[in-house]
Amino acid sequence: MLTASMPYSMGTQTRIYKRTNPNTDMNRPLSAANNNQNNTQQSTFKVMLLGDSGVGKTCLLVRFKDDTFLSGSFIATVGIDFRNKTILINDKQVKLQIYDTAGQERFRSVTHSYYRDANALLLLYDVTSITSFNNVRVWLSDIHEYAHSDVIVILIANKVDKTTERVVTREMGEKLAREYDVTHIETSAKTGLNVEFCFKAIGQALLQQVDSTISNGESPSKTLSNLVQLNDQSHKRTLCCSFS
Repeated sequence: MLTASMPYSMGTQTRIYKRTNPNTDMNRPLSAANNNQNNTQQSTFKVMLLGDSGVGKTCLLVRFKDDTFLSGSFIATVGIDFRNKTILINDKQVKLQIYDTAGQERFRSVTHSYYRDANALLLLYDVTSITSFNNVRVWLSDIHEYAHSDVIVILIANKVDKTTERVVTREMGEKLAREYDVTHIETSAKTGLNVEFCFKAIGQALLQQVDSTISNGESPSKTLSNLVQLNDQSHKRTLCCSFS
């Protein structure tokens, strides 16, 4: 189920960058859909986690992959790490190759080289760090320069469980998301809030991206927007029941 246990921010669309860049678009990645003749179809997609050091990229990945939280002292990712997880969406097996990247400036050039192969980018900021939020613009500029024109981007506000330490409001995140025309979702790697939903939604949008290139059907932006809205409506119904 793609349901949340507490409120989260909701954008209206997923940004799919449309531009012409001869340095990147010449070898744009295929969405790696392996449509076998068997009943079970599997598609493989590359997803990258981006954002400043310490925003919780590794914790988000571990929560999704192993359903656990990395507590204790912070250890920064060095270079690039990745893990695989296969999920089932609409009776189709979707393999996500998730790349966890270093957020430090000195590793930025290494990270850039992976952008062009990514099908989706999850850009995180820490709601307790105004610096990580302000740097979102820098990351989006890099995405525009190095990623492919049809890459799917989601802006993720992480660590929303830290309510007393929060300095970046939901409204601030939603405003920035609207400015860049990206979907905005609030998560907590500690509690698991919206973590599974986020990855499943991106997987479904990627499948839709493959289908739309074949059948000229609904755009992945619309697919992701609908999923987020349904998730929000489901949460509102849960709240109504709990207070009745």
